[in-house]
Amino acid sequence: MSRSLILVKHSLPALEPGVPSCEWLLSEVGRARCIPLAERLAAYRAAVVVASPEPKATETGQIVAARLDLPMEVIAGLHENDRTGLGWLGSAELEATIARFFAQPERRSMGNETAVGAVCARHPYETIVVVAHGAVITLFISRLTGQEPFPLWKRLGLPSFIVLSLPDHTVRTIRDDLEAG
Repeated sequence: MSRSLILVKHSLPALEPGVPSCEWLLSEVGRARCIPLAERLAAYRAAVVVASPEPKATETGQIVAARLDLPMEVIAGLHENDRTGLGWLGSAELEATIARFFAQPERRSMGNETAVGAVCARHPYETIVVVAHGAVITLFISRLTGQEPFPLWKRLGLPSFIVLSLPDHTVRTIRDDLEAG
């Protein structure tokens, strides 16, 4: 099998309105969803799991890495957009804010967005699983493919993943149907 970059959107967090989203842990359902996620990722024979430092992504990465018996690294720069000062938003309001963000990515409607970056350089000969966040993954994929970002963001479940071939970054697979297990 050729070398791949597998971008995983973290599993379902426990939503806590009084806690910043960057501090959320996985819910019980979210942890359970990591098992079938790992089973589907096994076919790609990854060498390493790399995760965002945010707890919901780190926890997803830890469960997947343990199930696949892989090393795991936490790397700064894969975190979700900086929502400091944004406060709690209901589902519809969050979607509207994210739609504005994707419509005007050069404007700071939600804070500082990060991209997937130099993870591949750290592992130049291996298939890599990167556990990050919906907006990070969506921006990376939409810039590579020209896809409209908001519909792609809405499509990605908790968890979901996109497989890209390396080194050309061609999208091979989008698995957005993992929520049911």
